[in-house]
Amino acid sequence: MAENDILLGGTGSKQILLNAGMANRHGLITGATGTGKTVTLQVLAESFSRLGVPVFTADVKGDLSGLAGAGKAHPKIDERLQFIGIEGHAFEACPTVFWDVFGKKGHPVRTTASEMGPTLLSNLLELNETQEGVMQIAFSVADDQGLLLLDLKDLRAMLNWVADHAAELERQYGRISKASATAILRRLLVLEEAGGEIFFGEPAIRIEHLMQNDFSGRGVISILDATTLYHSPRIYATFLLWLLSELMEGLPERGDADLPRLVFFFDEAHLLFSSAPKALLEKITQVVRLIRSKGVGVFFITQYPNDVPNEVIGQLGNRIQHALRAFTPQDRKAVKAAAQTFRENPAFDTEEVIGQLGVGEALISTLDRKGVPTVVERTLMAPPRSQFGPIDDARRAELITRSPLNSAYETAVDRESAYEMLARREAELAQQRQREAEEAERARAEEELRKQKERDARAAERREGIGEALAKSVARALGSNLGRQIVRGILGSITGRR
Repeated sequence: MAENDILLGGTGSKQILLNAGMANRHGLITGATGTGKTVTLQVLAESFSRLGVPVFTADVKGDLSGLAGAGKAHPKIDERLQFIGIEGHAFEACPTVFWDVFGKKGHPVRTTASEMGPTLLSNLLELNETQEGVMQIAFSVADDQGLLLLDLKDLRAMLNWVADHAAELERQYGRISKASATAILRRLLVLEEAGGEIFFGEPAIRIEHLMQNDFSGRGVISILDATTLYHSPRIYATFLLWLLSELMEGLPERGDADLPRLVFFFDEAHLLFSSAPKALLEKITQVVRLIRSKGVGVFFITQYPNDVPNEVIGQLGNRIQHALRAFTPQDRKAVKAAAQTFRENPAFDTEEVIGQLGVGEALISTLDRKGVPTVVERTLMAPPRSQFGPIDDARRAELITRSPLNSAYETAVDRESAYEMLARREAELAQQRQREAEEAERARAEEELRKQKERDARAAERREGIGEALAKSVARALGSNLGRQIVRGILGSITGRR
């Protein structure tokens, strides 16, 4: 066995190995419930860790926390070790860090709405095409105006603002449907109830904290507790896909190397593909294809190979198939499809053997050092060196407390972002409107006063004119009367009578 080989198990006549340098060609672990997929994942994770390769895995059933504890000898384990030909099997714990979206069984896991982006958020919220368009516009406006979308209240504030200013934004960004914005806001309420309010925020998880080695050089295994998160399957699948996309975007090109930079296990992978629209499926395929060049290996774990689309499964070079039972026509079709994914071994009928495998057995085909698939082999899987089953809560709490990351994520931070900035902008706008209203009222009052003065002046002028006219009229009347009186007085008669 070469230095970078991982011992998977044995056939009784030879050992079956996985070349760790080929792990970035990805892999697929399939099989019915209870056939040994979790133990296979455990063996692979601890083996990569011993080689100095960090590992990330989701723990859906709660069993993988056993990686943090040392295993114990057992007669059945001794029997298996002898059959495979394993010597020096030392039981030991692996360096582990626990994570939990809800912050109860590990360090809190958060990301921001801006980091997740509109495409993944639209898939998470199950938006239709029109609604996704509104989401894209909201992110574009936020980016253009320097508004950070950190948590869900930021996203709500942004959507409300975009809907309120739809008319003025339409020329630059396109039509904005207020009904679609309202529908998205309703979806956000559902997401909050499913734990989204906890998941979105800061401090956001840093990718480098998933790619650490301990003081002895072993790769640290990051375990995401998904026992609760699994009940929100869209959040679970979207979060793991976001992590993959962050790794792809954030890591430099590396190409093929003796060892991968990180190995990523995606358990219950059918949740990722079962409802993904075509556009998102194309992006997933692109991520899986390109992340290989960053030195990251991805292993998908699910029940049936056809849970994974053909576009993706064609990129998974290492295959481990546990037992499948063909009870229905659909099951038989799945077994046949699984058999066809292997390079045929003339020693047995692959399709027939898939239904005969016992617990802890698997059909295995890996890539050799030249990247060529080996013929499929019926293999008894090697036992893990770490503990079968979960560690107890006290041990988990101790490991979380002692973790060097304990102080980095425990306290949530709510810095100024879109919600606060838009609220301040609206407050400033309201103050401006109030000032403008006061100015308008003052101008109106001044104008009214001016007009009143003009009316008063005109009235005074009219009064003056009437007075003068009256005075002249009286004077004329007096003059006329006085003249007649004088005439009458001198002549003794009214000389004006005619």
